[in-house]
Amino acid sequence: MRGVKLLAACLYLAAAATVVVRAEDPYFHHVWNVTYGTVSPLGVPQQVILINGQFPGPNINSTSNNNIIINVFNNLDEPFLITWNGIQHRKNCWQDGTPGTMCPIMPGTNFTYKFQPKDQIGSYFYYPSTALHRSAGGFGGLRVNSRLLIPVPYADPEDDYTVLIGDWYTKSHTQLKKFLDGGRTLGRPDGILINGKSGKGDGSDAPLFNLKPGKTYRVRICNVGLKTSLNFRIQNHKLKLVEMEGSHVLQNDYDSLDVHVGQCYGTILTANQEAKDYYMVASSRFLKSVITTTGLLRYEGGKGPASSQLPAGPVGWAWSLNQFRSFRWNLTASAARPNPQGSYHYGKINITRTIKLVNTQGKVDGKLRYALNGVSHTDPETPLKLAEYFGIADKVFKYDTITDNPTPEQTKNIKIEPNVLNITHRNFIEVVFENHEKSVQSWHLDGYSFFAVAVEPGTWTPEKRKNYNLLDAVSRHTVQVYPKCWAAILLTFDNCGMWNIRSENTERRYLGQQLYASVLSPEKSLRDEYNMPETSLQCGLVKGKPKPNPYAGA
Repeated sequence: MRGVKLLAACLYLAAAATVVVRAEDPYFHHVWNVTYGTVSPLGVPQQVILINGQFPGPNINSTSNNNIIINVFNNLDEPFLITWNGIQHRKNCWQDGTPGTMCPIMPGTNFTYKFQPKDQIGSYFYYPSTALHRSAGGFGGLRVNSRLLIPVPYADPEDDYTVLIGDWYTKSHTQLKKFLDGGRTLGRPDGILINGKSGKGDGSDAPLFNLKPGKTYRVRICNVGLKTSLNFRIQNHKLKLVEMEGSHVLQNDYDSLDVHVGQCYGTILTANQEAKDYYMVASSRFLKSVITTTGLLRYEGGKGPASSQLPAGPVGWAWSLNQFRSFRWNLTASAARPNPQGSYHYGKINITRTIKLVNTQGKVDGKLRYALNGVSHTDPETPLKLAEYFGIADKVFKYDTITDNPTPEQTKNIKIEPNVLNITHRNFIEVVFENHEKSVQSWHLDGYSFFAVAVEPGTWTPEKRKNYNLLDAVSRHTVQVYPKCWAAILLTFDNCGMWNIRSENTERRYLGQQLYASVLSPEKSLRDEYNMPETSLQCGLVKGKPKPNPYAGA
């Protein structure tokens, strides 16, 4: 009975999120109840993960520097965590929501996340980072608006819409996990969803969004799927790209956009066509046969159904690479953006370390594994950050088990162990992702944005630096790497913490294609990193242990 009353109280609080204004920055409180539920996204009833009864989960609508408090009640039958994809958590990896930084929220318990999108704006999303929970839902949009005092380079839109696109499987997350644990891949997805739905495409669907003729709309597009790159387009309309993963970009119009797994684009849509219905279209890229779904847009007062003739998507990865090269940072726009070591001029900073990460796949004991530089990561029972903070890292993992420039022989044989890089605080580092495989890769770095300076065919060599964009590459947190290609990123590791570098392809991440970058404060000062919060969960070898002495003041 007590549990029922607690759940009722939680749902009441969730229905009326409280806003408390303080002297520094506003605080926004949310209560999330995570449960299983049954929905039929592809017409087949299946178990999904709901947040406050919603699939997808509720949108978080925030403003730069707001304090976001989310009390998550785990009513699943498995441990659970949520990560906030693209939120940098400055000095605060304790809230990052990955198994390397936090103990999971156990069934029947709760944990309160407290974080601040400090000096950030843009389009992001959240999703579960445990097991294969992302394949069952638990994801939702997260937007960070610019503060009123900071102008944005476009007029205020009539409304702001979030479009979550992604591939989908009708099998449960537990069944998909069994496939991977048994050495199989997930295979081809069963369909594609737009905001948790698959359109019939016959005009009978309820509109996802309504438009007023002549008005402009902010449309944020995020690929929240498991493994498939998608192309997004709208019948008879162009999309003006204005923002990408936290950076304002030069505003070009696009007929369609390739959105790789984990990526988000902020666009402006102008309702300047005949008043009627139009289809949004999301279709798979780089699969042998194309999978497509639709979502309906409706002009207010419009008459007439949407045309059944859908706009065709692009073919081949060269088209996608050329689109990537068209993206440029808007250097004249005012925005909340970090500037470590004068990184507006990042092309003039000396590189202190180059790390080449080569993705491979192979079998270990007869089962499929994915690796970086020959190491397939596994999460220990004691989260890496806690082991480090409590001074027992040597009992849990070893630093730098991979080399910065691996030989073919080193990448050939795969071993399974925690994969942790030791990164010197404030070093300016070049990371090269080299993809020798036939599939498109998508890479993400927690805790940072980086400059994606190049994606090119072939094998990387130092001579390729002459092809880098050292002026206006977009500052972002994901980058795609096409088959038999490489990608280079530059960044200053100025954010202390334990940060996940991962494949956004969920099966690859689950089977080891990820690692962590440890950035330690040499002075152990609050100027560089926050102390472990009193409310943090403790597990593994640090369960029940008293917390170490806190860091001194800044």
